[in-house]
Amino acid sequence: MKKTSFVSKQADSLQPSGIRRFFDLAAQMEDVISLGVGEPDFVTPWSFIEHSFHALEQGYTSYTENAGMLDLREEISNYLLGSFGVNYDAEKEVVVTVGASQAIDLALRATVNPGEEVLVVEPGFVAYVPTVSLAGGTPVTIQTRPEDDFKLTPAQIEEAVTPNTKAIILCNPNNPTGAALSREELEGIAEVVEKHDLLVLSDEIYAELTYEDVHTSFPAIGRMKERTVLISGFSKAFAMTGWRLGYATGPQEIIETMVKIHQYTMMCAPTIAQHAALEAMKNGKPSVDHMMKSYKQRRNFIVSSLNEMGLDCPNPGGAFYAFPSIRETGLSSADFAEELLQEEQVAVVPGDVFGESGEGFVRCSYATSLKQLDEAMRRMKRFVEKRI
Repeated sequence: MKKTSFVSKQADSLQPSGIRRFFDLAAQMEDVISLGVGEPDFVTPWSFIEHSFHALEQGYTSYTENAGMLDLREEISNYLLGSFGVNYDAEKEVVVTVGASQAIDLALRATVNPGEEVLVVEPGFVAYVPTVSLAGGTPVTIQTRPEDDFKLTPAQIEEAVTPNTKAIILCNPNNPTGAALSREELEGIAEVVEKHDLLVLSDEIYAELTYEDVHTSFPAIGRMKERTVLISGFSKAFAMTGWRLGYATGPQEIIETMVKIHQYTMMCAPTIAQHAALEAMKNGKPSVDHMMKSYKQRRNFIVSSLNEMGLDCPNPGGAFYAFPSIRETGLSSADFAEELLQEEQVAVVPGDVFGESGEGFVRCSYATSLKQLDEAMRRMKRFVEKRI
């Protein structure tokens, strides 16, 4: 008798993360320098941790409101207004989530009907396409080009839009390329978004890590606030990856729907993490500024080193990733990453795991110490010189 599969077709069609495969390989080896993980090497600032200790001592170990502690939502609202000029009602337009990843999932499930198309910019975060599919939507990828510094253009959106397009996911600054869109570039995108009546999921988790220009939040442009779900969190700029805390802001109708789904799937974000985040919102700017200064120094070093060894690498405007071309070596992205790991014990992520347009590139995270970066670049140069 044929055995029935109890796994859903949607879930069964998901491919394992290409990033995770290289992490697993690296974990089995000695003396590996990882430039693959998208995680700050900084420990969470002590004042954030201390605030969570105090909360524990005071007995804050119960559930919070489904949408998150109101005082945290108020601080998030104040922070967004002061930092980026966008104003949200803390009670009705803010939800605290289990990481920015859950915020993306909730936003898609709250807004996308089965079969509706969602535009996904590539190279892009590996979770976007699977999350769209799990929400019942149809992901439609837009492949950005290296000659445009991997920046999305209004013309590319025009070309991809169909009558069935519901939304577009933007990541600014971008993971994995580090491309940061200027206000003028975002205004051009906003015109097309309004013309085609699209919803925008604006993933701005790296907003605080913008190096040259001041970060422009998408809902701060024109009439974009009414059609944008802003997604961010504490993992990257605040060095709180393991605390699993993010948030989303947007139109009341969408946020209320997200909270309903959140009620039945997660109840609330971790209480202790919310207390740490409260301190981060109130007093975290000096720590963030300190970390950003270090990232910028590392960025300048790694970009210079990659270009000197013959791997063309533009200067990323944000995040903590360099995205050099490895085409001169004649290797595919996957082969380059695997051979580099085996021969020189340096872990990078092949660009094609972020979409087809990432082929011919690798992602190098510089969220590690300058000492480690220096040694990694020495090893990588030795590897590249054998192939160019």
